[in-house]
Amino acid sequence: MTRSMIFSAMTCVCLALSVLTPHVCAQRAAAKTANQEKMNLIVIMTDEHNFRTLGCYRKTMEGRQAYMWGPDVVETPHIDSIAEQGALCSSFYATTPVCSPSRACLISGLYPQKTPVVTNNIPLNDNVVSFAEILGKQGYATGFAGKWHLDGTAKPGWAPKRKFGFEDNRFMFNRGHWKKLALTSTSAKVAARKNGQPSYNVDGADEQTFTTDFLMDRLIDFVDKNQSKPFCYMVSLPDPHGPDTVREPYASMYKDHNYLKPTTFDKPSEGLPAWGQKQKSGFGMASYYGMVKCIDDNMGRLIQHLGKAGILDRTIIVFTSDHGDLRGEHHRQNKGVPYEGSTRIPFLIRFPGKIKPGTQIDQALSSIDFAPTILPMMGIQTDQPFDGRNASSLFQSQPAKDWKDISIVRGTGEKQGWLMAVTDRYKLVVSATDPPWLFDLERDPDEVANVFAHPGYREIARELATALQQYGQQHQDPFIQPAKVNADLTWAIAGSGEYPGR
Repeated sequence: MTRSMIFSAMTCVCLALSVLTPHVCAQRAAAKTANQEKMNLIVIMTDEHNFRTLGCYRKTMEGRQAYMWGPDVVETPHIDSIAEQGALCSSFYATTPVCSPSRACLISGLYPQKTPVVTNNIPLNDNVVSFAEILGKQGYATGFAGKWHLDGTAKPGWAPKRKFGFEDNRFMFNRGHWKKLALTSTSAKVAARKNGQPSYNVDGADEQTFTTDFLMDRLIDFVDKNQSKPFCYMVSLPDPHGPDTVREPYASMYKDHNYLKPTTFDKPSEGLPAWGQKQKSGFGMASYYGMVKCIDDNMGRLIQHLGKAGILDRTIIVFTSDHGDLRGEHHRQNKGVPYEGSTRIPFLIRFPGKIKPGTQIDQALSSIDFAPTILPMMGIQTDQPFDGRNASSLFQSQPAKDWKDISIVRGTGEKQGWLMAVTDRYKLVVSATDPPWLFDLERDPDEVANVFAHPGYREIARELATALQQYGQQHQDPFIQPAKVNADLTWAIAGSGEYPGR
């Protein structure tokens, strides 16, 4: 081709571009404007986190309920700032207070028997649609870092093949509470080893390799890469779940504090239901507080980074957990039971322009309510069916038409377990092995008195039992099927006289 021919061809291309440029520019400008109007979403989930360790929750309680382990506490100013600038849910519950089921509920908006992750280590069904998948179809860049726990038994199980809408899942691992991580050429690895195998050892972990710091770095990297377009990223921190270890200086930060027994540590054992039996338990909080403080400092680092990037007010920040940790309450540790320390979890959200700073929502909500609430608040329309409720009106201080302050929480297992209906004040627990238990959390925040058979609580028992019966029938929960559960609910709804104890 001669120079004249090349010049002629280039001229034609330039003329064509000159004609197309105004249209192309307009399209690009419109796309850029639309992207800037879309809110980013960051979800931070901790693991086995007692809500009383957060200052914003202590402010909602009095006396020993706020200072369960004594006056020496961990301060959490950065996490608290989310509540101050957004909303705090004072009665938010894990739909099932165990790792895998709770996580499946949060991402899908479905009850455990639908996912069908009813206990730990059950793989999520292929047909489950997450909030991230819905956002991805709306043009969002999506990703996930940290503990997934929805891909069966693989441990660690880096970057599972099934992504469920979290497209950048290079730093997702399936199981484990690893303390020290490192980058590889394509993903990450557990940097602590024992006898050649991945270990929970924390020795030598620093602000680059300690898992909380490492995962927050991955989030910040993702933000930097994708801040020119809308993004959704979830970080699942394996702390403050055991083992109770953390890097320095957090490991030493709270060692000199004096810790008191929880108010229910020495309660009598007589008459306790099977799900409330005492177990071997301690209440040392030094390392637990250290883990929480490390999380809070990293939240501060994230918020500062979003501010410097100029996208803080275009980014929704959600802070929550998969379940709680009793930390000696009721002489128990960990989770899996209906007590508040196990089932009630932190849920904070900062949503500039939508949620008024300092909002407190007292109505009972649970993990399944997240997806059907956050998507419409973000302006995302979807035909995806949810079991959870759209609570967006509560977050925006608007009247909630026909809203019932009742959430359903269930235990683990496939055929038999406890079921609970809970409001901001009352909770009714039924099971196939024990009489029903009804708690009045306002008069009895320690959850030691069963008022189910008290005549003054008949209407409360009736309302909550009706909600459990309707739930069981609508959502085909096998926990409602045992004869004893049916008989107890039937009496609570329509019976009279004294409860015929069984």
